[in-house]
Amino acid sequence: MEMREGVGPRTVLYGRSGCHLCDAARAVVVAVCDRLGEAYVERDVDADPALVAAYGDQVPVVTVDGIQVGFWRIDPERLSARLAAAPI
Repeated sequence: MEMREGVGPRTVLYGRSGCHLCDAARAVVVAVCDRLGEAYVERDVDADPALVAAYGDQVPVVTVDGIQVGFWRIDPERLSARLAAAPI
C-alpha cells in the first residue's frame, strides 16, 4: 500500500469498538484500498472527545482527503471513485 511521503493515508475510517456497522465498513475499506493499492487508517472516536462531538452516533464515517464519502453503510463504488480522483 502506497503512502505519500510526509502525509498519512488518504482514507480514514472513524469508528468504535463493538460496532457491527464499523466492522462492515472496515471490510469495504480494506477491500477497496487493497484493490487500489491505497493505505488507510482507523480512528477510534471514543478515544477523542472532539471526534465524539464531530461524529457521535454517525459512525462509521469514512473520509478521503478530509471529505466525507459515507457513513453507517459505506458504498464501495463511491469510495473507489473518490480514491480514483486526484488527491486534494
